[in-house]
Amino acid sequence: MRDASFAQLPAPPYYAVIFSSRRTPGDEGYGAMGERMATLAQQQPGFLGIESARDADGFGITVSYWTDEASIRAWKHHAEHRIAQETGIQSWYQHYETRVAKVERAYSLK
Repeated sequence: MRDASFAQLPAPPYYAVIFSSRRTPGDEGYGAMGERMATLAQQQPGFLGIESARDADGFGITVSYWTDEASIRAWKHHAEHRIAQETGIQSWYQHYETRVAKVERAYSLK
């Protein structure tokens, strides 16, 4: 499993979008699109950060952090993000789950 970088986040509350997926074999443009989506997400109002990891068997989790639910909805409906979502459904994912949660508390080992 590759190491994930920790997002630098403000004190809660904020929202987390948890995207868990199982990839199909091969890249088929997935890596480039993932990089593009991460860059594009960072430019969206309300974006706070992102953390992502994938194991050798194709199971991965990406958590993006947002200030509010309106920002999450706007990102979900962003035109370029919609293309990535549709391509994922058609080509890149065997299965995925998306969950949205409000973060009430956060703590860490510093």
